[in-house]
Amino acid sequence: MWHFNKTYFIITVILFLIEVAIALFIKDQFIRPYLGDVLVVILIYCFVKSLVKISVHKAALGVLLFAFCIEILQYFKLVEKMKLQHNTVAKTVIGTSFSWEDMLAYISGILIVIIVENRFNKPKQLQ
Repeated sequence: MWHFNKTYFIITVILFLIEVAIALFIKDQFIRPYLGDVLVVILIYCFVKSLVKISVHKAALGVLLFAFCIEILQYFKLVEKMKLQHNTVAKTVIGTSFSWEDMLAYISGILIVIIVENRFNKPKQLQ
């Protein structure tokens, strides 16, 4: 099951650097809140695929469910309940506000993953 995949790992690092750049330098109403959420599920997917040999659909579903769980924890104000509202890392990783738009962004990111995976990893047909 454990299997290091260099390609997915490189994509993970690139996406992580993009996410950091968005967090540090972008203060708009689209890229940071929406594109950032689309990219974060792709980043997590690539991280999972870089370490675990798992099917596209299982990994995509697992990442989507994980993202939904984090969003639900935001709905229940987990950061505040754990008294971490002044902890920048906790607020960044877990988040502080539930949003249906975030759920749609996560779904969009996973759909992009599935489309790209299906496009570039088609089984070779017999000639």
